[in-house]
Amino acid sequence: MTHPMPEINVMLKQLRLSHIMDYLPQRNRESIERKLAYPEFLSLILQDEMLGRENKKLRARIKRASIRGDKTLENFDFDFNSKINRVQIQELSSCRFITEKSPVLIVGPTGTGKSHIAQALAHCAIRRDIDVLWLSQSKLFSELQASKAAGRYEKKFAEFAKVTLLIIDDFGLRPMRSPQDEDFHELISARYECAPTIVTSNLAFSEWGNAFPNQLLGAATLDRLRHNAHRVVIEGPSFRGCVIDKSGKNMEEKI
Repeated sequence: MTHPMPEINVMLKQLRLSHIMDYLPQRNRESIERKLAYPEFLSLILQDEMLGRENKKLRARIKRASIRGDKTLENFDFDFNSKINRVQIQELSSCRFITEKSPVLIVGPTGTGKSHIAQALAHCAIRRDIDVLWLSQSKLFSELQASKAAGRYEKKFAEFAKVTLLIIDDFGLRPMRSPQDEDFHELISARYECAPTIVTSNLAFSEWGNAFPNQLLGAATLDRLRHNAHRVVIEGPSFRGCVIDKSGKNMEEKI
Protein backbone atom coordinates (compact mmCIF):
# COMPACT_ATOMS: atom_id res chain seq x y z
CA MET A 1 0.00 0.00 0.00
CA THR A 2 1.36 3.41 -0.97
CA HIS A 3 2.11 5.67 1.97
CA PRO A 4 -0.27 8.69 1.85
CA MET A 5 2.17 11.20 3.41
CA PRO A 6 3.66 12.51 0.11
CA GLU A 7 0.18 13.05 -1.31
CA ILE A 8 -0.94 14.74 1.91
CA ASN A 9 2.08 17.08 1.74
CA VAL A 10 1.16 18.06 -1.81
CA MET A 11 -2.42 18.87 -0.75
CA LEU A 12 -1.23 20.82 2.29
CA LYS A 13 1.12 22.83 0.08
CA GLN A 14 -1.69 23.58 -2.39
CA LEU A 15 -3.91 24.67 0.48
CA ARG A 16 -1.03 26.76 1.91
CA LEU A 17 -1.12 24.91 5.23
CA SER A 18 2.64 24.97 5.56
CA HIS A 19 2.70 24.89 9.37
CA ILE A 20 0.67 21.69 9.45
CA MET A 21 3.10 20.26 6.91
CA ASP A 22 6.08 21.19 9.13
CA TYR A 23 4.69 19.47 12.22
CA LEU A 24 2.68 16.64 10.67
CA PRO A 25 5.31 13.86 11.13
CA GLN A 26 5.71 14.82 14.79
CA ARG A 27 1.96 15.00 15.36
CA ASN A 28 1.47 11.69 13.56
CA ARG A 29 3.93 9.94 15.89
CA GLU A 30 2.34 11.63 18.87
CA SER A 31 -1.16 10.53 17.89
CA ILE A 32 0.01 6.92 17.57
CA GLU A 33 1.86 6.92 20.89
CA ARG A 34 -1.00 8.59 22.77
CA LYS A 35 -3.72 6.78 20.85
CA LEU A 36 -5.47 10.04 20.07
CA ALA A 37 -8.94 10.09 18.61
CA TYR A 38 -9.30 11.68 15.15
CA PRO A 39 -10.86 14.92 16.52
CA GLU A 40 -7.96 15.30 19.00
CA PHE A 41 -5.41 14.82 16.23
CA LEU A 42 -7.24 17.29 14.00
CA SER A 43 -7.35 19.82 16.81
CA LEU A 44 -3.58 19.55 17.32
CA ILE A 45 -2.64 20.10 13.70
CA LEU A 46 -5.09 23.01 13.36
CA GLN A 47 -3.54 24.60 16.45
CA ASP A 48 -0.12 24.20 14.84
CA GLU A 49 -1.32 26.05 11.76
CA MET A 50 -2.96 28.85 13.71
CA LEU A 51 0.05 29.31 16.00
CA GLY A 52 2.42 29.26 13.04
CA ARG A 53 0.43 31.93 11.24
CA GLU A 54 0.29 34.11 14.33
CA ASN A 55 4.05 33.81 14.84
CA LYS A 56 4.67 34.63 11.19
CA LYS A 57 2.45 37.69 11.44
CA LEU A 58 4.23 38.72 14.64
CA ARG A 59 7.65 38.41 13.00
CA ALA A 60 6.44 40.49 10.05
CA ARG A 61 5.16 43.23 12.35
CA ILE A 62 8.44 43.28 14.27
CA LYS A 63 10.40 43.57 11.02
CA ARG A 64 8.11 46.29 9.72
CA ALA A 65 8.46 48.18 12.99
CA SER A 66 12.30 48.07 12.69
CA ILE A 67 12.75 46.86 16.26
CA ARG A 68 14.91 44.06 17.57
CA GLY A 69 13.24 40.77 18.42
CA ASP A 70 15.09 40.41 21.74
CA LYS A 71 14.24 43.86 23.11
CA THR A 72 11.27 42.77 25.21
CA LEU A 73 10.24 43.40 28.80
CA GLU A 74 10.94 39.74 29.54
CA ASN A 75 14.56 40.34 28.53
CA PHE A 76 14.98 43.61 30.42
CA ASP A 77 17.10 43.40 33.56
CA PHE A 78 15.15 45.45 36.10
CA ASP A 79 17.37 44.14 38.90
CA PHE A 80 20.40 45.86 37.39
CA ASN A 81 19.03 49.32 38.25
CA SER A 82 16.70 49.49 41.24
CA LYS A 83 15.92 53.16 40.48
CA ILE A 84 13.85 52.25 37.42
CA ASN A 85 10.14 52.55 38.22
CA ARG A 86 9.12 48.99 37.36
CA VAL A 87 5.48 49.59 38.26
CA GLN A 88 5.30 52.51 35.83
CA ILE A 89 6.83 50.46 33.02
CA GLN A 90 4.47 47.55 33.69
CA GLU A 91 1.53 49.95 33.58
CA LEU A 92 2.70 51.30 30.22
CA SER A 93 3.02 47.73 28.96
CA SER A 94 -0.78 47.46 29.20
CA CYS A 95 -0.79 49.84 26.20
CA ARG A 96 -3.49 51.96 27.79
CA PHE A 97 -1.51 55.02 26.69
CA ILE A 98 -2.22 53.99 23.09
CA THR A 99 -5.94 54.01 23.69
CA GLU A 100 -5.55 57.35 25.46
CA LYS A 101 -3.43 58.64 22.54
CA SER A 102 -0.95 59.93 25.11
CA PRO A 103 2.76 60.45 24.42
CA VAL A 104 5.42 58.60 26.41
CA LEU A 105 8.62 60.55 27.05
CA ILE A 106 11.63 58.57 28.30
CA VAL A 107 14.76 60.38 29.45
CA GLY A 108 18.00 59.33 31.08
CA PRO A 109 21.77 59.06 30.59
CA THR A 110 23.16 56.98 27.77
CA GLY A 111 23.15 53.23 28.27
CA THR A 112 20.45 53.12 30.95
CA GLY A 113 17.92 51.18 28.88
CA LYS A 114 15.73 53.87 27.30
CA SER A 115 15.76 52.35 23.82
CA HIS A 116 15.22 48.85 25.21
CA ILE A 117 12.17 49.98 27.18
CA ALA A 118 10.78 51.84 24.15
CA GLN A 119 11.19 48.77 21.96
CA ALA A 120 9.74 46.56 24.70
CA LEU A 121 6.61 48.73 24.71
CA ALA A 122 6.56 48.35 20.94
CA HIS A 123 6.55 44.55 21.38
CA CYS A 124 3.62 44.87 23.79
CA ALA A 125 1.72 46.86 21.18
CA ILE A 126 2.58 44.48 18.33
CA ARG A 127 1.26 41.54 20.37
CA ARG A 128 -2.04 43.40 20.40
CA ASP A 129 -2.01 43.71 16.60
CA ILE A 130 -1.05 47.39 16.77
CA ASP A 131 1.15 48.80 14.00
CA VAL A 132 4.41 50.31 15.23
CA LEU A 133 7.31 52.17 13.64
CA TRP A 134 10.62 52.81 15.42
CA LEU A 135 13.32 55.10 14.09
CA SER A 136 15.97 57.46 15.41
CA GLN A 137 15.65 61.21 15.09
CA SER A 138 18.46 61.26 12.51
CA LYS A 139 16.77 58.54 10.43
CA LEU A 140 13.46 60.37 10.65
CA PHE A 141 14.99 63.50 9.15
CA SER A 142 17.07 61.64 6.58
CA GLU A 143 13.98 59.79 5.31
CA LEU A 144 11.96 63.00 5.13
CA GLN A 145 14.79 64.76 3.30
CA ALA A 146 15.16 61.89 0.83
CA SER A 147 11.41 61.85 0.22
CA LYS A 148 11.49 65.57 -0.60
CA ALA A 149 14.23 65.01 -3.15
CA ALA A 150 12.23 62.17 -4.72
CA GLY A 151 8.94 64.07 -4.71
CA ARG A 152 7.36 61.66 -2.20
CA TYR A 153 7.33 63.87 0.88
CA GLU A 154 3.57 63.88 1.42
CA LYS A 155 3.41 60.09 1.22
CA LYS A 156 6.33 59.60 3.62
CA PHE A 157 5.01 62.23 6.03
CA ALA A 158 1.59 60.54 6.03
CA GLU A 159 3.28 57.21 6.83
CA PHE A 160 4.88 58.72 9.93
CA ALA A 161 1.81 60.71 10.91
CA LYS A 162 -0.71 57.88 10.62
CA VAL A 163 1.13 54.88 12.07
CA THR A 164 -0.65 53.88 15.27
CA LEU A 165 2.47 54.04 17.46
CA LEU A 166 5.53 56.04 16.39
CA ILE A 167 8.78 55.78 18.37
CA ILE A 168 11.44 58.45 17.92
CA ASP A 169 14.72 57.44 19.52
CA ASP A 170 17.60 59.72 20.56
CA PHE A 171 15.72 63.02 20.37
CA GLY A 172 18.09 65.96 20.71
CA LEU A 173 21.23 63.87 20.20
CA ARG A 174 22.00 66.32 17.42
CA PRO A 175 20.49 69.83 17.41
CA MET A 176 17.94 70.30 14.66
CA ARG A 177 18.48 72.58 11.71
CA SER A 178 15.90 74.37 9.60
CA PRO A 179 13.69 72.95 8.10
CA GLN A 180 14.08 69.87 10.37
CA ASP A 181 12.44 71.72 13.25
CA GLU A 182 9.52 72.64 10.99
CA ASP A 183 9.10 69.02 9.86
CA PHE A 184 9.23 67.81 13.46
CA HIS A 185 6.66 70.39 14.53
CA GLU A 186 4.30 69.40 11.71
CA LEU A 187 4.67 65.71 12.57
CA ILE A 188 4.00 66.17 16.28
CA SER A 189 1.08 68.49 15.48
CA ALA A 190 -0.40 65.92 13.08
CA ARG A 191 -0.21 63.19 15.73
CA TYR A 192 -1.32 65.41 18.63
CA GLU A 193 -4.34 63.83 20.36
CA CYS A 194 -4.70 61.49 17.35
CA ALA A 195 -1.95 58.91 17.83
CA PRO A 196 0.60 58.23 20.59
CA THR A 197 4.30 58.92 20.17
CA ILE A 198 7.15 57.56 22.28
CA VAL A 199 10.25 59.75 22.44
CA THR A 200 13.54 58.85 24.10
CA SER A 201 16.30 61.33 24.88
CA ASN A 202 19.56 61.72 26.73
CA LEU A 203 18.54 65.31 27.49
CA ALA A 204 16.70 66.29 30.65
CA PHE A 205 13.20 67.60 29.99
CA SER A 206 14.37 71.13 30.81
CA GLU A 207 16.94 70.90 27.98
CA TRP A 208 14.63 69.79 25.17
CA GLY A 209 14.05 73.34 24.00
CA ASN A 210 17.77 73.62 23.20
CA ALA A 211 17.34 71.11 20.36
CA PHE A 212 15.36 73.67 18.31
CA PRO A 213 17.00 76.52 16.38
CA ASN A 214 13.70 78.40 16.51
CA GLN A 215 12.82 78.67 20.20
CA LEU A 216 9.25 79.83 19.53
CA LEU A 217 8.59 76.87 17.24
CA GLY A 218 10.27 74.57 19.74
CA ALA A 219 8.03 75.78 22.56
CA ALA A 220 4.91 75.16 20.47
CA THR A 221 6.12 71.66 19.52
CA LEU A 222 7.04 70.66 23.06
CA ASP A 223 3.77 72.02 24.43
CA ARG A 224 1.91 69.51 22.26
CA LEU A 225 4.34 66.70 22.98
CA ARG A 226 4.22 67.15 26.75
CA HIS A 227 0.44 67.51 27.02
CA ASN A 228 -0.97 64.48 28.90
CA ALA A 229 2.35 62.70 28.42
CA HIS A 230 3.64 59.85 30.58
CA ARG A 231 7.13 60.86 31.73
CA VAL A 232 9.68 58.16 32.47
CA VAL A 233 12.90 59.34 34.11
CA ILE A 234 15.71 56.79 34.33
CA GLU A 235 18.66 57.35 36.59
CA GLY A 236 21.52 55.12 37.55
CA PRO A 237 24.41 53.24 35.94
CA SER A 238 24.87 52.35 32.29
CA PHE A 239 24.30 48.77 31.16
CA ARG A 240 27.21 49.29 28.78
CA GLY A 241 29.47 50.47 31.58
CA CYS A 242 29.45 47.16 33.39
CA VAL A 243 30.82 43.69 32.83
CA ILE A 244 29.83 40.40 34.41
CA ASP A 245 32.35 38.62 36.62
CA LYS A 246 32.66 34.84 36.85
CA SER A 247 30.16 34.70 39.71
CA GLY A 248 27.53 36.38 37.54
CA LYS A 249 27.58 39.66 39.47
CA ASN A 250 27.68 43.08 37.83
CA MET A 251 31.01 44.83 38.15
CA GLU A 252 31.51 48.47 37.22
CA GLU A 253 33.92 48.89 34.35
CA LYS A 254 35.88 52.09 34.07
CA ILE A 255 35.68 53.38 30.52
